[in-house]
Amino acid sequence: MTNRNSYLEKILKYQNMPIIKVLVGMRRAGKSTLLRQFHQHLLNEGIDADSIIYMNFELLEFASLENYKHLHSYIQKRMSGKEHVYLLLDEIQIIEHWEKSINSLFAEGKSDIYLTGSNAGMLSSELSTLLSGRYVEIPVLPLSFSEYISFKPEMKGNLDAAFQQYIKYGGMPITPSLPDDEEIITSVLGGIYNTVLVKDVIQRNNVRDADLLERIVRFLADNIGNPISTSKISGYLTSQNRKTTAATVDSYLNMLEKAFVFYRANRYDIKGKMYLKTQEKLYIVDSGIRNTLLGFSGRDYGHVLENIVYFELIRRGYKVGVGKIGSLEVDFVATKPTETKYFQVSATVLDEKTLERELAPLRKIPDHYSKILLTMDRSYITDYNGIKQVNIVDFLTDTDSF
Repeated sequence: MTNRNSYLEKILKYQNMPIIKVLVGMRRAGKSTLLRQFHQHLLNEGIDADSIIYMNFELLEFASLENYKHLHSYIQKRMSGKEHVYLLLDEIQIIEHWEKSINSLFAEGKSDIYLTGSNAGMLSSELSTLLSGRYVEIPVLPLSFSEYISFKPEMKGNLDAAFQQYIKYGGMPITPSLPDDEEIITSVLGGIYNTVLVKDVIQRNNVRDADLLERIVRFLADNIGNPISTSKISGYLTSQNRKTTAATVDSYLNMLEKAFVFYRANRYDIKGKMYLKTQEKLYIVDSGIRNTLLGFSGRDYGHVLENIVYFELIRRGYKVGVGKIGSLEVDFVATKPTETKYFQVSATVLDEKTLERELAPLRKIPDHYSKILLTMDRSYITDYNGIKQVNIVDFLTDTDSF
């Protein structure tokens, strides 16, 4: 079980702080494993095993805990006689009205609480109400490319080949342990996708038209990196003889976001310094799942690279939008409270016309924040009047320089 140290560091930063720690993300993205790794870290620190209450509610062992009252009673018995305990509760949303028990336990002040959850009930929009603002959310994504390599150390000597495999099969944590067999990996990723779609979207939201939802998912997966609107999706569905309303499409989009299948990048007016409500883009959480849905065709290579860079920036703690500068577009505006960076992503810029097209939006930006052109090229030219050109593999594996 390889440690995901960047996430462990985020968890440890909040250890023993009087706030509830909540790990959120798509099913099978690694939240349960992270909680087990934190459990082991506590034991390694010398914390007495009896002072750690670890519960995975997907196990039959806890099937009798049907609601928050049963949960509270069970934990109180386990806590009896102890001054302080660590509560590590995995897939907490399975317990009906779980938040009532957690709020009560938190108020007692005798426990350091860590939760995981996979569906809409664990989103910040819900948590802020359920936990009265007394929590910090730690988003968990599939493996970054650097993590993927740490899971497959035999590939460290050929990063370019490893990256092509990463693009093809994605970063779901189970993938590196599987044989390099397209049929096996497709079957496993298909099972993960179907579980998420059925349990966290269809069943949770009582979706009546699963076929319509599936068509929307495939359309979105086929259009990563393209501006999306409900009218555009509705038009596509109409062309497929599946008429629907913009309201229905919008509802399904929200469901897919809440299940952490797609993430939205809003358009940002660089000159006006404001987010716009039109022409957003949606990115799929894992390229392997996308390839499982659409086939391993290698199409839209540039947009797939863009998808990978988007999530890398999210992992590094940036808020990410799509930049607008006049009539031109900057692929990503990445911001933190104290910094801003601009990124263009292109498979290659070896011909002059493509290079000028990619540089033009960055050159038009009037401020002096970092501007980076990411490509798969390896060129001796690495700077265009202050605009850095960086190889994407180098960018993904060097988290300190960029």
